[in-house]
Amino acid sequence: MAEAQTTIQSIADKDPQDFVKRQPWAESLGMVMDEATPERVRAHLEWSPQICTSGGIMHGGAFMTFGDSVGAICAMLNLPEGAGTTTTSSSTVFIRGLREGETAYATAIPLQAGRTVIVVRTEITNQDGKLLSQVTQSQAVLQPRS
Repeated sequence: MAEAQTTIQSIADKDPQDFVKRQPWAESLGMVMDEATPERVRAHLEWSPQICTSGGIMHGGAFMTFGDSVGAICAMLNLPEGAGTTTTSSSTVFIRGLREGETAYATAIPLQAGRTVIVVRTEITNQDGKLLSQVTQSQAVLQPRS
């Protein structure tokens, strides 16, 4: 099982964008990884008409997918050796919208990386640093079966 953890860390070391390639839904949104460490995961997502409401504002579901995906990568990087993870809860607070010409930036940090649960907070800001959304999620730590 040490191979699974080594693979996760080697992805982060080699090319963090490979995390996105393993999440087809996040990749379809255009998510781009900027940094992936156990202490912090950063990514960005440019405004696109394909992920907007009829009013031209980025759809809440795109924010939720973006935040959840970045947070899940942070959780993966904090797993004990050989363990897996799954989301058990996710809460998104929407503060302001993202408009044409803007870029969303997500930063995820672990609030708690325990033996059974990992809690991650992801803040999504625009290019000016204004908070757009905050996602807090809990990830169950799935121990390998004997």
